[in-house]
Amino acid sequence: MKKMTAFLMASAIFLSVFSSVLAQPAPASAQLPRETEVQKARRLQWWTEARFGMFIHWGLYALPARHEWVKNRERLTNEQYQKYFEHFNPDLFNPREWARMAKAAGMKYAVITAKHHEGFCLWDSKYTDYKATNTPFGRDLLKEFVEAFRAEGLKVGFYYSLPDWHHPDYTIDRYHPLRAENDADYEKLNAGRDMNRYREYMKNQVRELLTNYGEISIMWFDFSFPGKHGKGRDDWDSIGLLKLARSLQPNIIVDDRLDLQEVEGGWDFTTPEQVRVTKWPEYNGKRIPWETCQTFSGSWGYYRDEYTWKSPAQLIELLIDSVSKGGNLLLNVGPTGRGTFDRRAQDRLKAIGEWMAVNGRSIYGCTQAPEEFVAPPNSLLTWNPSSRRLYVHLLFYPMDGIWLKKMADKVKYVQFLHDASEVRFRPGSDENAADLWLSLPVQKPPLEIPVLEIFLR
Repeated sequence: MKKMTAFLMASAIFLSVFSSVLAQPAPASAQLPRETEVQKARRLQWWTEARFGMFIHWGLYALPARHEWVKNRERLTNEQYQKYFEHFNPDLFNPREWARMAKAAGMKYAVITAKHHEGFCLWDSKYTDYKATNTPFGRDLLKEFVEAFRAEGLKVGFYYSLPDWHHPDYTIDRYHPLRAENDADYEKLNAGRDMNRYREYMKNQVRELLTNYGEISIMWFDFSFPGKHGKGRDDWDSIGLLKLARSLQPNIIVDDRLDLQEVEGGWDFTTPEQVRVTKWPEYNGKRIPWETCQTFSGSWGYYRDEYTWKSPAQLIELLIDSVSKGGNLLLNVGPTGRGTFDRRAQDRLKAIGEWMAVNGRSIYGCTQAPEEFVAPPNSLLTWNPSSRRLYVHLLFYPMDGIWLKKMADKVKYVQFLHDASEVRFRPGSDENAADLWLSLPVQKPPLEIPVLEIFLR
């Protein structure tokens, strides 16, 4: 018996040490899976053709309904925040309805916050009690989300927060709700917290997410903030997390927020947030895959009293503008505490869907137009390299027509995209001889943004 006890104790010590070793950050020099530019382009092909996806920020913060960073902004403790966990019961949650709305809006994929910074998990994780299945609702929300969106033919992705303001081993940093007022206080606040244990927790949860829900197309890790009282790649063991993700889901697409920008294979696409880029983003002088994530208003989670909502025309223009510079748009919805989409979000999704139903051809599979094509004033161009068709999006409808510069000998046919009605054209004369005049009806077509489809010779 003594020998057996000694053996068990030795085994426990070994397992403890082994787990600690696994949780240690991988060296920055550790190699990630390599691939050629052609292989990467093939892996990202469905995504670059899709161009439009839905972001879903949902968690306990839907109950206070005043921004997803409410715990941080109001410096709430776990005990003060606990009431939202105890009252989380989205009884009207119907993911099939969500999926139908996303599809009707013209979206091709969706990414949901499996865990946001508050630490609350939407799935039945084995590694925490802080999860949806322990709330009054009592169900695995991710499982239902995945099944519903796949049934509508949409690809699914998971957002996973690197920061965790609830976990007892996550060290307090400058973004933590319990952040210190003075530099000297951080050491005292973090007594007993162990990032090794937290790193192990993250890896266990990522393994769950990428093992238990079938094919996951996108992994959105968020976010790194190196520097004083911050966290970067070594704090997360970003190399280890990414290697784990790629080993479990070799075709997965991963964002650029693991603090691995200069590491080969450390990210697949860049993520300008809440900004309208001025040109196709580049890295080391080369254009890179990109996706802008945007909200209907100013916050990601449900915010009852926020009124800075973008109009349907502004949102459609945002989508067009992203594609016109070679990028994607991930447009966010923050469901309510009862599991429904805000009426304002539903109205805008419907408006976008009506536009996409007849103009999607100018978005799907399209990209930035070649430099030889010049956009007329108050318009945006997109280009389909497969069909070799040019699309002119009229942001401000002109009185009687528009000029296409240096296009007189390049155009075979022109039509409005929404109804395939012919648009007549003629070459200019004298100094405009190389240009082409398109005659447009005086009355603007009944669309937020009319689109001209140009067939080239």
